[in-house]
Amino acid sequence: MDDRIHEHAAVLVDWSARVDAGDDVVVRVGEGAHDLGVAVAGALGERDANLLACYDSPELERAYLRAHGGDFESDPDFELALYERADSVLSLRGTRNTSEHADVPGDRERAYSRARQRIREARLATDWVSTVHPTRAMAQEAGMSYAAYRDFVYDAVLRDWESLADEMRQLKEVLDAGSEVRIRKEDDATDLTLFIDGRTAVNSTASVADDSHNLPSGEVFTAPYDTAGQAVFDVPMTVRGQRLEDVRLVFKDGVVVDWEAGAGGDVLGSVLETDGGAKRLGELGVGMNRGIDRPTGQVLFDEKMAGTVHLALGRAYDACLPDGETGNDSAVHVDLITDMHREGTTLEVDGEVVQRNGTFRWEEGFAEV
Repeated sequence: MDDRIHEHAAVLVDWSARVDAGDDVVVRVGEGAHDLGVAVAGALGERDANLLACYDSPELERAYLRAHGGDFESDPDFELALYERADSVLSLRGTRNTSEHADVPGDRERAYSRARQRIREARLATDWVSTVHPTRAMAQEAGMSYAAYRDFVYDAVLRDWESLADEMRQLKEVLDAGSEVRIRKEDDATDLTLFIDGRTAVNSTASVADDSHNLPSGEVFTAPYDTAGQAVFDVPMTVRGQRLEDVRLVFKDGVVVDWEAGAGGDVLGSVLETDGGAKRLGELGVGMNRGIDRPTGQVLFDEKMAGTVHLALGRAYDACLPDGETGNDSAVHVDLITDMHREGTTLEVDGEVVQRNGTFRWEEGFAEV
């Protein structure tokens, strides 16, 4: 077994999930993530935690959804109880086919997602962490050899997280003090304003200690409460097994009022029709992980890529909200990504340019105008 798999497991258990002796840990093992699952099981055993492993397969889920009549039981008690009793939930993604859900009817996906709202909330109330084990299917989707893709994944995961956390804290402080964020891109007419006063930005350091739940991470995100203008998302994504490209969204009073997509329009339309919150934004995120230097089709990596901004349709994270306030609620949280490296591109907070052409003002090479 590649020694980096054991390093990955140690970072996940110790830095990311902060597992202690006696913790009850659910490990959801993707169909291609067996080796990482074995390494994680060993790490949990060494720390005297309690392990329950589950098989997490898009192929099994596809078979179930296509055969089901569509009237799903709301939050089955046996599964809800599992997550309500867990201290941590570790999701080890590792699909063998990134398009496995491509032929699942959209209405079936939406109904299943809505029926599992409380299960999702119970899982998100734990010290959950999601990570990825490299598979050949993911390498193929990224257009890379398997060996090169493994190197890419471990470059993104096995980082000096404390040092990166210090760098990202600079942007968190700017966003915490700000009221309006403006994203402008001259080449595609993106001009979007997001309102964030009263919100708290999360410094996503790949550790639950900082309300950060993805490994790799390397982003700073917050939850806008209103949005106006339009944005074009030029980084391709895979959503529900379908390719989504060149998305344009127009917002008025915080709601999507017009949209189009160069590819994947059906799946985008299905997402937007999920519920009332699906046409509002739940997240503004800024990628800062320079170990991720190219899009791969896997959102867990692509949204952290330095020099990108992502906006998520749907659910807002409670960590960004003031006490007692409920943010945008939805059964979906779908990220869309725009590349900020191009000439004439700026990220502004309260009229001050924080990033120009993909470079932050505190980084070498920032272009003054």
